[in-house]
Amino acid sequence: MMISAIILAAGESRRMGQPKMLLPWGNVNVLEHVISVFVRAGIEDILVVTGAVREQIEETVVQYGKHYPVRSVHNKNYSHGEMLSSRQCGLRALTHPPLSSPVGVTAAALIGLGDQPQVQERSVRLVCKAFLQTESLLVVPSFQMRRGHPWLVARPLWAEVLEMHPPQSARNFLNAHSDDIHYVNTDTPSIFADLDTPEDYQAAHPDYR
Repeated sequence: MMISAIILAAGESRRMGQPKMLLPWGNVNVLEHVISVFVRAGIEDILVVTGAVREQIEETVVQYGKHYPVRSVHNKNYSHGEMLSSRQCGLRALTHPPLSSPVGVTAAALIGLGDQPQVQERSVRLVCKAFLQTESLLVVPSFQMRRGHPWLVARPLWAEVLEMHPPQSARNFLNAHSDDIHYVNTDTPSIFADLDTPEDYQAAHPDYR
C-alpha cells in the first residue's frame, strides 16, 4: 500500500522573524533535512505544501526532486487558513493527482512538519510499519502519553478532514476518532519538538548544542 507524506511548510514564521524552513541545519536547511529523513525512512512520495516564501521553498523542492520523490503544492489560503488549510491542500492534491503523476493510489497520508528537523527516521518507520500491519484508520506516535508528528490518516477519513472548518483543528479530529487511533509508543520527545522561536532554533540546532 502506498503511503505518501505531506510536509507542512506554508507558515509565515512570525515568531522566528525569518523563514525557519530555510535556516541552516548542518550542511542543508531545515526543510531539506526534514525531507531527507522521510526519504531515508523509505517514503516514496513526498508532497511539500508551500505558502509564505513560496519561491525559495519551491526551489528547495525542485532541487531535491531531481533525485528524490519530492514535489510541491501551493496553499493559497496559507495566510488565514491556519494549519488546517495546509493539511486540506495536501490531501486534495493526493486525492486528485495530476495525470502526469507517476504516483499510484495513495492508501494513507503521513502528516509531517517542515519545521521539525528533530524528527527521527525511526519514528517515521514505526508509524508506517504500524499502518501496514494493522491498516488502522489513524496511527499516531506518542511519548509519555503525548501525541506528536508525523501522524498518519488513512484514505477513508480524508473526506472528513476536507470538510473541516476553522477553528476546528487536528486535535478536534483526533479526539473525535479516539477509538480509531492506533498509538505507537516512541522513546523520544522529538515527535513534538518543532522550531517556533530563535531560542528554539538555538537550543535544538546541532551546531549550538
